[in-house]
Amino acid sequence: MSEIEEIKKRYARRDAACGASPRKFWDDFTMLAVQERERALINALQRRFAHCDARSLTGLDIGCGVGRSLLRLIELGFEPENIVGVELTANRAAEARRRLPDAVRVIEGDAVTAKLPDTGFDLIEQSTVFTSILDDSVQEALARRMWLLLRPGGVIVWYDFVYDNPRNKDVRGVLPARVRALFPEGEMTARRVTLAPPIGRPAARLSPLLYSALNTIPLLRSHLFAVIAKD
Repeated sequence: MSEIEEIKKRYARRDAACGASPRKFWDDFTMLAVQERERALINALQRRFAHCDARSLTGLDIGCGVGRSLLRLIELGFEPENIVGVELTANRAAEARRRLPDAVRVIEGDAVTAKLPDTGFDLIEQSTVFTSILDDSVQEALARRMWLLLRPGGVIVWYDFVYDNPRNKDVRGVLPARVRALFPEGEMTARRVTLAPPIGRPAARLSPLLYSALNTIPLLRSHLFAVIAKD
């Protein structure tokens, strides 16, 4: 069985583990983690595209899930017709199409082989996609495709966790050195974000101030936020 089919099976196992539980509002931990990541994204866009009209920029989300990151780009000023999402699993792609404006293009399939505009993109995002790819050659193929699709002057925004999860064999942490090796021609800036969930969740329940205090310790942060520029 190919790695792509294995990835689909991994996501199906996660969906089955979550079950048919009712949809709930975000808890304090999720809200704090999302806000931190959004601030990092906004700062990266401001630095890279300070003199651009956001309405002229094009964006691609690899592994767009149900479309949350694409909705964020629209909120930040991107035009819906200028953004594209690629999602491997049929149920998530369908949900993204339901949630997003009709002008947003959502493609179901493998991002390595998906038919995408030859003109490329100014911004390409990936969030917790590479940690679900356990085959090094598939990681490398996806990174090459992303780099080819990135326009000169554009950036790849990477958000993924660094550590292995001993309770989940379906994922594998990606270290900063590996990210640099995947994009050897890029100029990368990176920092650790997101207080590790086993620490962050109870801390956030007790107090957002406690979460913020613990989150000042880099070693307690579980994810890497990286910006990889193509100059």
